[in-house]
Amino acid sequence: MSNQKQKVVVLTGAGISAESGLATFRDADGLWEGHDVMEVASPEGWRKNPELVLEFYNQRRKSALDVKPNAAHLALVKLEEMFDVRIITQNVDDLHERAGSTHILHLHGKLFENRSTQDSSLIYPVQGWELKLGDLCEKGSQLRPNIVWFGEPVPLIEQAIEETMTADYLLVIGTSLQVYPAAGLLSYAPHDTPIYLVDPNTPAVSHRRNLTILKEKATEGVPKIVKQFLAS
Repeated sequence: MSNQKQKVVVLTGAGISAESGLATFRDADGLWEGHDVMEVASPEGWRKNPELVLEFYNQRRKSALDVKPNAAHLALVKLEEMFDVRIITQNVDDLHERAGSTHILHLHGKLFENRSTQDSSLIYPVQGWELKLGDLCEKGSQLRPNIVWFGEPVPLIEQAIEETMTADYLLVIGTSLQVYPAAGLLSYAPHDTPIYLVDPNTPAVSHRRNLTILKEKATEGVPKIVKQFLAS
């Protein structure tokens, strides 16, 4: 590795946020307080019971305000000292931002933003942590979380693919690689790009050249890799 600004594309999943104390669906067998994930994170769930969906995201925001970036988030910030770091995250929290990373692509939306149900280009920051029925956009329609729900298209996937196609290194952290289209990003990395995979539960990945697997938690594995990168 040279100390020129080579490009490191980082794909992060729920595992990195879980170490800051944010619960994941994976930990709860896909349930939230007895509700199936599809009841609180799908267009069908929203149509059926918008109040339940709003309460789910209100509680997630409240939880997110109580946690802090961890050693893995902070290590990725340090990596920017010598590399062009592009983070593609499946997470909707703002822990990468709060840690200080500067290039972050949120594939599945942002927890601390709302958007109009009538015009998806009308996006607003959340004031505090609550969004209620009756909170309207400037066109008079109900606001919803600015989250990509199951069954909805992922608008930023093309941009994520472009980033991955020009990666000098690919770092995959805390993701089961089960959720598509994000899981398919690995196939867009150049054939000879070194891939580092950090997760205590090794995801099933196709055989790749230059694949290094660290079966460790993000807070242990990521600082090690970053230290190795910065020392090279």
